[in-house]
Amino acid sequence: MDQVVPQRSDLRKMEDWLWEIPKSFRKDMRVPAQVYTSEEMIDSVLGDKSMWQLVNMTTLPGIQKYALAMPDVHQGYGFPVGGVAAFDIKDGVISPGGIGYDINCGVRLVGTDKSFNDVKDKLEDLAQAISEWVPSGVGKGGRITFKGSDMDDVLKNGVPEIVKKGYATEDDLDHTESGGVLSDADPRDVSLNAKKRGKDQLGTLGAGNHFLDVCYVDKVFDDKNAEKMGLYENQVVSLIHTGSRGLGHQIATDYVRLHMKAMSKYGIELPDRELACVPLSSEEGQQYWRAMCAGANFAWCNRQFIMWELRQAWDQVFGGGSDRLNLVYDIAHNIAKIEEYEVDGKKKKLIVHRKGATRSFPGQTVLIPGTMATSSYVLVGQETAMEKTFGSTCHGAGRSMSRRKARMTVQPQELLKRMRELGIVVVSGSTRGFIEEAPESYKDIHNVVDVVDSAGIAKKVVRLRPVVVVKC
Repeated sequence: MDQVVPQRSDLRKMEDWLWEIPKSFRKDMRVPAQVYTSEEMIDSVLGDKSMWQLVNMTTLPGIQKYALAMPDVHQGYGFPVGGVAAFDIKDGVISPGGIGYDINCGVRLVGTDKSFNDVKDKLEDLAQAISEWVPSGVGKGGRITFKGSDMDDVLKNGVPEIVKKGYATEDDLDHTESGGVLSDADPRDVSLNAKKRGKDQLGTLGAGNHFLDVCYVDKVFDDKNAEKMGLYENQVVSLIHTGSRGLGHQIATDYVRLHMKAMSKYGIELPDRELACVPLSSEEGQQYWRAMCAGANFAWCNRQFIMWELRQAWDQVFGGGSDRLNLVYDIAHNIAKIEEYEVDGKKKKLIVHRKGATRSFPGQTVLIPGTMATSSYVLVGQETAMEKTFGSTCHGAGRSMSRRKARMTVQPQELLKRMRELGIVVVSGSTRGFIEEAPESYKDIHNVVDVVDSAGIAKKVVRLRPVVVVKC
Protein backbone atom coordinates (compact mmCIF):
# COMPACT_ATOMS: atom_id res chain seq x y z
CA MET A 1 0.00 0.00 0.00
CA ASP A 2 1.40 3.36 -1.05
CA GLN A 3 1.21 5.60 2.03
CA VAL A 4 2.65 8.72 0.39
CA VAL A 5 0.29 11.54 1.35
CA PRO A 6 0.08 14.49 -1.08
CA GLN A 7 1.60 17.73 0.17
CA ARG A 8 0.70 21.28 -0.78
CA SER A 9 3.52 21.31 -3.34
CA ASP A 10 1.80 18.40 -5.13
CA LEU A 11 -1.37 20.41 -5.74
CA ARG A 12 -1.57 22.53 -8.90
CA LYS A 13 -3.93 25.50 -8.86
CA MET A 14 -6.28 25.17 -11.83
CA GLU A 15 -8.73 27.98 -11.00
CA ASP A 16 -9.41 30.21 -7.99
CA TRP A 17 -11.40 27.45 -6.29
CA LEU A 18 -9.98 24.32 -7.92
CA TRP A 19 -6.76 22.39 -7.29
CA GLU A 20 -5.45 19.25 -8.97
CA ILE A 21 -3.11 16.40 -8.11
CA PRO A 22 -1.90 15.36 -11.58
CA LYS A 23 -2.03 11.82 -12.86
CA SER A 24 1.78 11.78 -12.76
CA PHE A 25 1.79 11.93 -8.94
CA ARG A 26 1.56 8.14 -8.72
CA LYS A 27 2.01 5.42 -11.32
CA ASP A 28 -1.27 3.65 -10.55
CA MET A 29 -3.45 6.74 -11.07
CA ARG A 30 -5.86 6.38 -14.00
CA VAL A 31 -7.10 9.98 -13.87
CA PRO A 32 -6.16 13.19 -11.99
CA ALA A 33 -7.57 14.04 -8.55
CA GLN A 34 -9.28 17.41 -8.07
CA VAL A 35 -10.38 19.25 -4.95
CA TYR A 36 -12.57 22.33 -4.62
CA THR A 37 -11.24 24.56 -1.87
CA SER A 38 -9.81 28.02 -1.18
CA GLU A 39 -6.40 29.36 -0.25
CA GLU A 40 -7.78 29.92 3.24
CA MET A 41 -8.89 26.30 3.65
CA ILE A 42 -6.13 24.47 1.78
CA ASP A 43 -4.32 23.49 4.99
CA SER A 44 -7.49 21.92 6.42
CA VAL A 45 -7.78 19.78 3.29
CA LEU A 46 -4.24 18.52 3.88
CA GLY A 47 -4.69 18.02 7.61
CA ASP A 48 -5.61 14.33 7.46
CA LYS A 49 -5.38 11.46 4.95
CA SER A 50 -8.31 12.58 2.80
CA MET A 51 -6.06 13.59 -0.12
CA TRP A 52 -4.35 10.18 0.04
CA GLN A 53 -7.80 8.60 -0.13
CA LEU A 54 -8.71 10.89 -3.03
CA VAL A 55 -5.64 9.73 -4.97
CA ASN A 56 -6.55 6.11 -4.22
CA MET A 57 -9.98 6.72 -5.77
CA THR A 58 -8.29 7.45 -9.10
CA THR A 59 -7.05 3.84 -9.29
CA LEU A 60 -10.52 2.31 -9.50
CA PRO A 61 -11.38 0.58 -12.79
CA GLY A 62 -13.63 2.50 -15.16
CA ILE A 63 -13.31 5.89 -13.42
CA GLN A 64 -14.14 8.82 -15.71
CA LYS A 65 -12.36 12.20 -16.04
CA TYR A 66 -11.17 12.69 -12.44
CA ALA A 67 -11.79 11.90 -8.79
CA LEU A 68 -13.33 14.87 -6.98
CA ALA A 69 -13.38 16.23 -3.44
CA MET A 70 -15.68 18.98 -2.21
CA PRO A 71 -14.52 21.75 0.19
CA ASP A 72 -15.95 19.93 3.23
CA VAL A 73 -13.68 16.94 2.54
CA HIS A 74 -12.26 14.92 5.43
CA GLN A 75 -10.99 11.42 6.03
CA GLY A 76 -13.53 8.62 5.74
CA TYR A 77 -13.74 4.91 4.96
CA GLY A 78 -12.48 4.14 1.45
CA PHE A 79 -13.53 7.40 -0.17
CA PRO A 80 -12.98 10.56 1.85
CA VAL A 81 -16.19 12.17 3.03
CA GLY A 82 -16.89 14.78 0.38
CA GLY A 83 -15.71 12.46 -2.40
CA VAL A 84 -17.33 12.15 -5.84
CA ALA A 85 -16.45 9.70 -8.62
CA ALA A 86 -18.22 8.50 -11.75
CA PHE A 87 -17.72 5.12 -13.44
CA ASP A 88 -18.71 3.70 -16.80
CA ILE A 89 -21.72 1.45 -16.20
CA LYS A 90 -20.31 -1.22 -18.54
CA ASP A 91 -16.64 -1.28 -17.59
CA GLY A 92 -16.66 0.45 -14.21
CA VAL A 93 -17.11 -0.66 -10.63
CA ILE A 94 -19.38 -0.06 -7.67
CA SER A 95 -17.82 0.42 -4.23
CA PRO A 96 -19.69 0.42 -0.88
CA GLY A 97 -16.87 2.55 0.58
CA GLY A 98 -17.64 5.15 -2.10
CA ILE A 99 -21.22 5.48 -0.85
CA GLY A 100 -20.86 5.11 2.89
CA TYR A 101 -22.14 2.97 5.71
CA ASP A 102 -25.12 5.22 6.33
CA ILE A 103 -26.73 4.69 2.94
CA ASN A 104 -28.77 7.73 1.90
CA CYS A 105 -27.84 9.79 4.88
CA GLY A 106 -29.44 13.03 3.83
CA VAL A 107 -31.21 16.24 4.79
CA ARG A 108 -34.85 17.29 4.74
CA LEU A 109 -36.00 20.92 4.95
CA VAL A 110 -39.48 21.50 6.35
CA GLY A 111 -41.16 24.89 5.99
CA THR A 112 -43.76 26.41 8.33
CA ASP A 113 -46.21 29.29 8.22
CA LYS A 114 -44.75 30.98 11.30
CA SER A 115 -42.15 33.69 11.80
CA PHE A 116 -39.52 33.65 14.54
CA ASN A 117 -41.53 36.17 16.58
CA ASP A 118 -44.43 33.69 16.60
CA VAL A 119 -42.37 30.93 18.22
CA LYS A 120 -39.57 32.59 20.22
CA ASP A 121 -41.46 32.34 23.53
CA LYS A 122 -42.20 28.64 23.05
CA LEU A 123 -38.79 27.29 22.05
CA GLU A 124 -38.34 25.29 25.27
CA ASP A 125 -41.79 23.72 24.86
CA LEU A 126 -41.12 22.94 21.22
CA ALA A 127 -37.72 21.38 21.97
CA GLN A 128 -39.26 19.17 24.65
CA ALA A 129 -42.15 18.10 22.41
CA ILE A 130 -39.80 17.22 19.55
CA SER A 131 -37.56 15.18 21.85
CA GLU A 132 -40.63 13.26 23.07
CA TRP A 133 -41.92 12.54 19.59
CA VAL A 134 -38.64 11.90 17.73
CA PRO A 135 -36.50 9.10 19.24
CA SER A 136 -32.74 9.59 19.07
CA GLY A 137 -29.65 7.73 20.24
CA VAL A 138 -27.68 4.58 19.50
CA GLY A 139 -30.01 1.64 18.82
CA LYS A 140 -33.05 3.69 19.82
CA GLY A 141 -36.27 2.25 18.41
CA GLY A 142 -39.31 4.13 17.22
CA ARG A 143 -43.06 3.83 17.47
CA ILE A 144 -43.40 2.26 14.00
CA THR A 145 -43.33 -1.55 14.00
CA PHE A 146 -43.39 -3.81 10.95
CA LYS A 147 -45.84 -6.62 10.43
CA GLY A 148 -45.84 -9.27 7.74
CA SER A 149 -44.45 -7.89 4.49
CA ASP A 150 -44.29 -4.26 5.73
CA MET A 151 -40.49 -4.14 5.79
CA ASP A 152 -40.08 -5.57 2.29
CA ASP A 153 -42.78 -3.21 1.00
CA VAL A 154 -40.89 -0.18 2.36
CA LEU A 155 -37.55 -1.43 1.02
CA LYS A 156 -39.04 -2.06 -2.41
CA ASN A 157 -41.38 0.90 -2.82
CA GLY A 158 -39.96 3.70 -0.64
CA VAL A 159 -42.03 6.73 0.30
CA PRO A 160 -44.87 5.95 -2.17
CA GLU A 161 -45.57 2.93 0.04
CA ILE A 162 -46.20 5.03 3.13
CA VAL A 163 -48.38 7.51 1.27
CA LYS A 164 -50.96 4.69 1.44
CA LYS A 165 -50.69 4.66 5.24
CA GLY A 166 -51.18 8.40 5.67
CA TYR A 167 -47.63 9.30 6.70
CA ALA A 168 -46.85 11.11 3.43
CA THR A 169 -48.65 12.96 0.66
CA GLU A 170 -48.24 13.17 -3.09
CA ASP A 171 -46.84 16.66 -2.53
CA ASP A 172 -44.12 15.15 -0.33
CA LEU A 173 -43.12 12.87 -3.20
CA ASP A 174 -42.84 15.85 -5.54
CA HIS A 175 -40.36 17.49 -3.16
CA THR A 176 -38.16 14.46 -2.46
CA GLU A 177 -35.15 13.53 -4.57
CA SER A 178 -36.11 10.70 -6.97
CA GLY A 179 -39.66 10.88 -5.62
CA GLY A 180 -38.45 9.01 -2.54
CA VAL A 181 -37.83 5.72 -4.34
CA LEU A 182 -35.13 3.97 -6.37
CA SER A 183 -36.97 1.47 -8.54
CA ASP A 184 -34.15 -1.09 -8.77
CA ALA A 185 -34.46 -1.95 -5.07
CA ASP A 186 -34.87 -5.63 -4.21
CA PRO A 187 -35.44 -6.66 -0.57
CA ARG A 188 -34.17 -10.16 -1.39
CA ASP A 189 -30.65 -8.73 -1.60
CA VAL A 190 -30.90 -7.29 1.93
CA SER A 191 -29.83 -9.74 4.65
CA LEU A 192 -32.15 -10.85 7.44
CA ASN A 193 -29.68 -9.34 9.88
CA ALA A 194 -29.99 -5.93 8.20
CA LYS A 195 -33.79 -6.16 8.26
CA LYS A 196 -33.69 -7.15 11.92
CA ARG A 197 -31.54 -4.11 12.76
CA GLY A 198 -33.97 -1.82 10.94
CA LYS A 199 -37.25 -3.32 12.12
CA ASP A 200 -37.97 -0.61 14.73
CA GLN A 201 -35.85 2.26 13.41
CA LEU A 202 -38.21 4.13 11.10
CA GLY A 203 -38.86 7.55 12.54
CA THR A 204 -35.62 7.67 14.56
CA LEU A 205 -32.66 10.06 14.31
CA GLY A 206 -29.89 7.79 15.55
CA ALA A 207 -26.61 9.14 16.90
CA GLY A 208 -23.41 10.80 15.69
CA ASN A 209 -23.93 13.95 13.66
CA HIS A 210 -27.65 13.33 13.12
CA PHE A 211 -30.00 16.04 14.35
CA LEU A 212 -33.31 17.83 14.08
CA ASP A 213 -32.95 21.61 14.14
CA VAL A 214 -35.54 24.36 14.27
CA CYS A 215 -34.16 27.43 12.50
CA TYR A 216 -35.28 30.69 11.02
CA VAL A 217 -34.27 32.38 7.76
CA ASP A 218 -31.92 35.15 8.83
CA LYS A 219 -30.70 36.22 5.38
CA VAL A 220 -32.05 35.99 1.84
CA PHE A 221 -29.48 36.09 -0.98
CA ASP A 222 -31.72 35.26 -3.95
CA ASP A 223 -35.28 36.58 -3.73
CA LYS A 224 -36.50 34.83 -6.87
CA ASN A 225 -35.37 31.34 -5.92
CA ALA A 226 -36.35 31.85 -2.28
CA GLU A 227 -39.88 32.65 -3.42
CA LYS A 228 -39.94 29.54 -5.63
CA MET A 229 -38.98 27.44 -2.60
CA GLY A 230 -41.56 29.17 -0.39
CA LEU A 231 -38.88 30.70 1.86
CA TYR A 232 -38.81 34.22 3.27
CA GLU A 233 -36.95 36.27 5.87
CA ASN A 234 -37.61 35.34 9.55
CA GLN A 235 -39.61 32.27 8.52
CA VAL A 236 -39.30 29.30 10.89
CA VAL A 237 -38.15 26.07 9.24
CA SER A 238 -36.76 22.72 10.37
CA LEU A 239 -33.82 20.62 9.18
CA ILE A 240 -33.82 16.83 9.61
CA HIS A 241 -30.49 15.05 9.15
CA THR A 242 -30.37 11.24 9.33
CA GLY A 243 -30.24 8.16 7.10
CA SER A 244 -30.87 4.43 6.92
CA ARG A 245 -29.66 3.70 10.46
CA GLY A 246 -28.61 0.14 11.38
CA LEU A 247 -30.19 -1.33 8.27
CA GLY A 248 -28.00 0.69 5.93
CA HIS A 249 -24.91 0.07 8.05
CA GLN A 250 -25.47 -3.69 7.90
CA ILE A 251 -26.01 -3.63 4.12
CA ALA A 252 -22.66 -1.87 3.74
CA THR A 253 -20.94 -4.28 6.14
CA ASP A 254 -22.32 -7.32 4.32
CA TYR A 255 -21.24 -6.15 0.89
CA VAL A 256 -17.82 -4.77 1.87
CA ARG A 257 -17.05 -8.29 3.08
CA LEU A 258 -18.46 -9.88 -0.07
CA HIS A 259 -16.59 -7.50 -2.39
CA MET A 260 -13.29 -7.96 -0.55
CA LYS A 261 -13.52 -11.68 -1.24
CA ALA A 262 -14.69 -11.22 -4.84
CA MET A 263 -12.07 -8.70 -6.06
CA SER A 264 -9.48 -11.35 -6.93
CA LYS A 265 -12.07 -13.08 -9.07
CA TYR A 266 -12.15 -9.99 -11.29
CA GLY A 267 -8.41 -9.27 -11.13
CA ILE A 268 -8.87 -6.05 -9.15
CA GLU A 269 -5.90 -4.86 -7.07
CA LEU A 270 -6.17 -1.70 -4.99
CA PRO A 271 -3.89 0.43 -2.80
CA ASP A 272 -6.49 0.36 0.00
CA ARG A 273 -8.81 -2.55 0.75
CA GLU A 274 -11.38 -0.11 2.12
CA LEU A 275 -12.09 0.68 -1.55
CA ALA A 276 -13.34 -2.90 -2.05
CA CYS A 277 -15.31 -3.01 -5.27
CA VAL A 278 -16.56 -5.23 -8.08
CA PRO A 279 -17.74 -4.50 -11.61
CA LEU A 280 -21.21 -2.95 -11.55
CA SER A 281 -22.24 -5.45 -14.23
CA SER A 282 -21.16 -8.46 -12.13
CA GLU A 283 -23.53 -10.58 -10.04
CA GLU A 284 -22.01 -9.19 -6.81
CA GLY A 285 -22.19 -5.65 -8.17
CA GLN A 286 -25.85 -5.95 -9.09
CA GLN A 287 -26.70 -7.50 -5.73
CA TYR A 288 -25.17 -4.57 -3.89
CA TRP A 289 -26.77 -2.05 -6.25
CA ARG A 290 -30.24 -3.49 -5.54
CA ALA A 291 -29.54 -3.65 -1.79
CA MET A 292 -28.21 -0.07 -1.77
CA CYS A 293 -31.36 1.11 -3.53
CA ALA A 294 -33.43 -0.64 -0.85
CA GLY A 295 -31.39 1.03 1.90
CA ALA A 296 -31.92 4.40 0.21
CA ASN A 297 -35.67 3.80 0.11
CA PHE A 298 -35.63 2.97 3.83
CA ALA A 299 -33.78 6.23 4.60
CA TRP A 300 -36.28 8.36 2.68
CA CYS A 301 -39.08 6.68 4.61
CA ASN A 302 -37.22 7.31 7.86
CA ARG A 303 -36.97 11.05 7.24
CA GLN A 304 -40.61 11.08 6.10
CA PHE A 305 -41.75 9.44 9.36
CA ILE A 306 -39.67 11.93 11.36
CA MET A 307 -41.42 14.75 9.52
CA TRP A 308 -44.76 13.17 10.52
CA GLU A 309 -43.54 13.08 14.14
CA LEU A 310 -42.42 16.71 13.87
CA ARG A 311 -45.93 17.61 12.77
CA GLN A 312 -47.35 15.93 15.89
CA ALA A 313 -44.91 17.85 18.11
CA TRP A 314 -45.78 21.07 16.30
CA ASP A 315 -49.51 20.48 16.87
CA GLN A 316 -48.86 19.71 20.53
CA VAL A 317 -47.28 23.14 21.05
CA PHE A 318 -49.16 25.35 18.59
CA GLY A 319 -52.49 23.58 18.15
CA GLY A 320 -54.00 21.77 15.18
CA GLY A 321 -53.20 22.24 11.53
CA SER A 322 -50.08 20.17 10.99
CA ASP A 323 -50.57 20.64 7.26
CA ARG A 324 -48.97 24.02 7.84
CA LEU A 325 -45.66 22.16 7.84
CA ASN A 326 -44.69 21.57 4.22
CA LEU A 327 -41.74 19.74 2.70
CA VAL A 328 -39.43 22.14 0.88
CA TYR A 329 -37.01 19.42 -0.27
CA ASP A 330 -35.29 16.19 0.78
CA ILE A 331 -31.90 15.29 -0.64
CA ALA A 332 -29.41 12.43 -0.20
CA HIS A 333 -25.67 12.79 0.31
CA ASN A 334 -24.48 9.16 0.63
CA ILE A 335 -25.67 7.41 -2.50
CA ALA A 336 -24.90 6.18 -6.02
CA LYS A 337 -27.03 7.18 -8.99
CA ILE A 338 -27.01 6.20 -12.66
CA GLU A 339 -26.86 9.46 -14.61
CA GLU A 340 -25.78 10.68 -18.05
CA TYR A 341 -22.86 13.07 -18.65
CA GLU A 342 -20.66 14.13 -21.53
CA VAL A 343 -17.24 12.47 -21.54
CA ASP A 344 -14.78 13.10 -24.38
CA GLY A 345 -17.52 14.75 -26.41
CA LYS A 346 -19.99 11.86 -26.06
CA LYS A 347 -22.96 11.27 -23.75
CA LYS A 348 -22.32 8.32 -21.45
CA LYS A 349 -24.30 6.59 -18.74
CA LEU A 350 -22.27 6.60 -15.54
CA ILE A 351 -22.77 5.42 -11.99
CA VAL A 352 -21.96 8.45 -9.86
CA HIS A 353 -20.80 7.78 -6.29
CA ARG A 354 -21.47 10.62 -3.83
CA LYS A 355 -19.95 10.05 -0.40
CA GLY A 356 -20.83 13.06 1.73
CA ALA A 357 -21.71 15.02 -1.40
CA THR A 358 -25.00 16.39 -2.67
CA ARG A 359 -26.67 16.48 -6.05
CA SER A 360 -26.60 19.99 -7.52
CA PHE A 361 -28.67 19.75 -10.70
CA PRO A 362 -29.69 23.04 -12.36
CA GLY A 363 -32.65 24.61 -10.54
CA GLN A 364 -32.71 21.91 -7.83
CA THR A 365 -32.78 22.80 -4.13
CA VAL A 366 -29.49 22.05 -2.33
CA LEU A 367 -29.33 21.74 1.48
CA ILE A 368 -26.02 22.32 3.27
CA PRO A 369 -26.29 22.08 7.08
CA GLY A 370 -23.65 23.69 9.24
CA THR A 371 -22.93 23.17 12.93
CA MET A 372 -25.40 23.37 15.80
CA ALA A 373 -24.16 26.83 16.81
CA THR A 374 -23.57 28.49 13.44
CA SER A 375 -25.67 28.51 10.28
CA SER A 376 -26.99 26.28 7.54
CA TYR A 377 -27.60 27.17 3.91
CA VAL A 378 -30.14 26.55 1.19
CA LEU A 379 -28.72 26.84 -2.32
CA VAL A 380 -29.83 26.09 -5.85
CA GLY A 381 -27.93 23.85 -8.28
CA GLN A 382 -26.20 25.36 -11.31
CA GLU A 383 -25.40 24.21 -14.86
CA THR A 384 -21.67 24.47 -14.11
CA ALA A 385 -22.02 21.48 -11.78
CA MET A 386 -23.17 19.32 -14.71
CA GLU A 387 -20.08 20.34 -16.66
CA LYS A 388 -17.46 20.11 -13.90
CA THR A 389 -18.59 18.04 -10.89
CA PHE A 390 -20.95 15.37 -12.21
CA GLY A 391 -23.85 17.45 -10.88
CA SER A 392 -22.46 17.53 -7.33
CA THR A 393 -21.60 19.90 -4.51
CA CYS A 394 -20.68 19.72 -0.81
CA HIS A 395 -22.96 18.33 1.92
CA GLY A 396 -22.01 20.19 5.11
CA ALA A 397 -19.23 21.92 7.00
CA GLY A 398 -16.94 18.88 7.16
CA ARG A 399 -15.08 17.74 10.26
CA SER A 400 -11.78 19.39 11.14
CA MET A 401 -11.33 17.69 14.53
CA SER A 402 -11.75 14.01 15.37
CA ARG A 403 -14.47 12.95 17.77
CA ARG A 404 -11.81 11.74 20.19
CA LYS A 405 -10.02 15.09 20.18
CA ALA A 406 -13.32 16.89 20.69
CA ARG A 407 -14.01 14.78 23.78
CA MET A 408 -10.56 15.65 25.12
CA THR A 409 -10.76 19.40 24.50
CA VAL A 410 -14.41 20.51 24.77
CA GLN A 411 -16.02 21.07 28.18
CA PRO A 412 -19.73 20.20 28.03
CA GLN A 413 -20.88 22.86 30.51
CA GLU A 414 -18.92 25.56 28.70
CA LEU A 415 -20.41 24.47 25.37
CA LEU A 416 -23.93 24.41 26.81
CA LYS A 417 -23.42 27.90 28.26
CA ARG A 418 -22.19 29.12 24.89
CA MET A 419 -25.27 27.70 23.17
CA ARG A 420 -27.59 29.39 25.68
CA GLU A 421 -25.84 32.72 25.16
CA LEU A 422 -26.52 32.34 21.45
CA GLY A 423 -30.20 31.80 22.22
CA ILE A 424 -30.17 28.15 21.14
CA VAL A 425 -32.15 25.55 23.09
CA VAL A 426 -30.41 22.16 23.15
CA VAL A 427 -31.90 18.76 23.96
CA SER A 428 -29.31 15.98 23.91
CA GLY A 429 -29.54 12.62 25.64
CA SER A 430 -25.78 12.05 25.45
CA THR A 431 -23.04 14.33 26.78
CA ARG A 432 -20.54 12.47 24.63
CA GLY A 433 -22.57 12.96 21.46
CA PHE A 434 -23.08 16.62 22.34
CA ILE A 435 -19.39 17.48 22.75
CA GLU A 436 -18.33 15.41 19.73
CA GLU A 437 -20.49 17.73 17.62
CA ALA A 438 -19.11 20.96 19.07
CA PRO A 439 -18.86 23.74 16.45
CA GLU A 440 -15.05 23.81 16.71
CA SER A 441 -15.01 20.20 15.46
CA TYR A 442 -16.01 21.47 12.01
CA LYS A 443 -14.75 23.76 9.28
CA ASP A 444 -16.26 27.19 8.89
CA ILE A 445 -19.56 26.57 7.06
CA HIS A 446 -19.50 30.08 5.57
CA ASN A 447 -16.11 29.44 3.96
CA VAL A 448 -17.22 26.05 2.64
CA VAL A 449 -20.38 27.44 1.07
CA ASP A 450 -18.52 30.44 -0.36
CA VAL A 451 -16.31 28.02 -2.32
CA VAL A 452 -19.18 26.22 -4.09
CA ASP A 453 -21.03 29.50 -4.64
CA SER A 454 -17.95 31.20 -6.10
CA ALA A 455 -17.08 28.15 -8.19
CA GLY A 456 -20.57 28.34 -9.74
CA ILE A 457 -21.66 24.80 -8.84
CA ALA A 458 -24.37 25.90 -6.38
CA LYS A 459 -25.79 29.36 -5.68
CA LYS A 460 -26.70 30.69 -2.23
CA VAL A 461 -30.43 31.31 -1.72
CA VAL A 462 -30.99 31.71 2.03
CA ARG A 463 -29.07 31.30 5.30
CA LEU A 464 -30.65 29.62 8.34
CA ARG A 465 -29.90 30.28 12.01
CA PRO A 466 -30.62 27.49 14.55
CA VAL A 467 -32.72 28.15 17.65
CA VAL A 468 -33.55 24.56 18.73
CA VAL A 469 -31.20 21.59 18.42
CA VAL A 470 -32.34 18.03 19.16
CA LYS A 471 -29.63 15.34 19.16
CA CYS A 472 -28.88 11.96 20.68
